[in-house]
Amino acid sequence: MQALTTAGTPVRTACRLVGRSRATHYRHARGPVLGPKPRRRPGPQALDTSERDTVLQVINQAGYSELSIGQIWIRELDENRYWCSLSSMYRIAAAAGQTRERRRQATHPAKVKPELVADAPSQVWSWDITKLRGPAKGVWYHLYVLIDIYSRYNPGWILAAAEDSVLARDFIDEAIARNGQVPHTVHADRGTSMTSQPVSALLANLGVTRTHSRPRTSDDNPFSEAQFKTLKYLHDFPESFPNLSAARAFCDGFFAEYNHVHRHSGIGWHTPASVHFGTTGPIDAARQNTLDTARAAHPQRFARRPRPPQIPDHSCINQPAEKLQKI
Repeated sequence: MQALTTAGTPVRTACRLVGRSRATHYRHARGPVLGPKPRRRPGPQALDTSERDTVLQVINQAGYSELSIGQIWIRELDENRYWCSLSSMYRIAAAAGQTRERRRQATHPAKVKPELVADAPSQVWSWDITKLRGPAKGVWYHLYVLIDIYSRYNPGWILAAAEDSVLARDFIDEAIARNGQVPHTVHADRGTSMTSQPVSALLANLGVTRTHSRPRTSDDNPFSEAQFKTLKYLHDFPESFPNLSAARAFCDGFFAEYNHVHRHSGIGWHTPASVHFGTTGPIDAARQNTLDTARAAHPQRFARRPRPPQIPDHSCINQPAEKLQKI
């Protein structure tokens, strides 16, 4: 490039021939600029330090502390006081970090992280509501489901055409009466039915502790969420239900199989009903006999005596820190 220009070729033509912009040529010819860029001196119209401090005091005075910069500027102008231009007042406020929301904001304490532990059935129940698609767009059926977090047993479920807090109260009340034992805690997320006054009053009258998930934290209600996924990921789960009766028939078959047929990995591969009603002892004994028979027939296949899967000694939602230390 330098050779072309020294031979008399104009820079414009030389840059066009080699496909380089003239700005790039001049930047390379000038070389890197070392040191900080020189600061531009303020013009004669700029405010000095004392004037800027005065403007900041005006912005922060008692009557203006919650107003926007534009409101402050125009109100001062209406009072025959001109301190600077509106843009200058914005710049002064921005330098002080006061161009965002200037009003006092409401503060809410952080929601308590639920930490629940159950070491036997009927201690902690979790419940939630999910939607099942109906026969037309915008038509949904609401499925209310309770689950015992220790046994994974479903003590109750109902399917309704709408979500209703009174219906939720009656649903929980009937499930507790049918179970014959009152859980010490009922956990749910923060839906309108879960936090409603009818449900709260029922649990308070029964002496049941009511806990809720933190906002936007699905992990705080894992047992209900996992069961809804099991339901909706079934191979024969329909895209939609033609009517409420068909949806109820499908759910009736699902929960009957889930409680009495489905072997759950989280409870030693027992059925939820077996764990909930305490019939796992004979089943574990029969499994142990089968494993012992297999070992006696082929001892070379076993390094030690095989054991059937064991039921965990507890189930929890957000295991407490002290429990983690013990383990």
